[in-house]
Amino acid sequence: MNKIDHNNLPELLSKVDKIARKAGRKILEIYETDFSVTNKEDNSPLTAADTAAHKIICHCLSMLTPTIPILSEESSHIDFSERNKWSQYWLVDPLDGTREFIKKNGEFSVNIALIDGNQSVLGVVYIPVIDTSYIATTDYGAYKCYEKNKRRMSVRKTNKNDIMVAGSRSHGNEKQRSFISNLKNATILSIGSSQKFCLVAEGKADIYPRFGPTSEWDTAAAQCVVEESGGSVVDENFNPIKYNTKDSLINPSFFVIADMNFNWSQFIN
Repeated sequence: MNKIDHNNLPELLSKVDKIARKAGRKILEIYETDFSVTNKEDNSPLTAADTAAHKIICHCLSMLTPTIPILSEESSHIDFSERNKWSQYWLVDPLDGTREFIKKNGEFSVNIALIDGNQSVLGVVYIPVIDTSYIATTDYGAYKCYEKNKRRMSVRKTNKNDIMVAGSRSHGNEKQRSFISNLKNATILSIGSSQKFCLVAEGKADIYPRFGPTSEWDTAAAQCVVEESGGSVVDENFNPIKYNTKDSLINPSFFVIADMNFNWSQFIN
């Protein structure tokens, strides 16, 4: 397998952004229709938009980098004995936030990441409804691209008297509520999909706590965006989240943190 040179990542990033936008346009076409919903084996919902976006992204990535394997949520049955041999691969969630898509609240995204070793080194999170993408590669920075603007992002310094928490629209649980209550007068910004990561990356939130199951394709693209903005995505022991290290594709519970110099451990029970 020919590896992608890291020096070529910024050029590759703009091409991947275009692929995500192409998939996003197709998603919006279906969004405007009376689409049907089926359930996958794990009972998670599936729509024609998930499938159509998957096909577009996989086709375009295969044309762009023919030797780099692709792991998508809609083709996730690839065994670890095979995945373990990959030094680089694309990790894709064609439609992150299918539940939000079904509710028609606009809070869904297209996520495309390049994994090198066990790290996300390129990430695109595209939000079709507002035609905005959050993009990053290692050593290049993270950018918000909207209308015809491209703005470099950076996380905010945490003020203990003004903590902003990015919360989940569909997946809050008792542990999350307990953690947030420990923060005392924190403000909650509730939003769906990977947009919670993006709130941290662009300096609008201090932390996103996630105490429930997510899959690796849910977090990889956004993790690169957060890290290149100066933030961190860490497990409950404050170790960085890594990819393709085990048979399961389920992440541990994690925190998306803007300011690692702030003492977050004081709020964990």
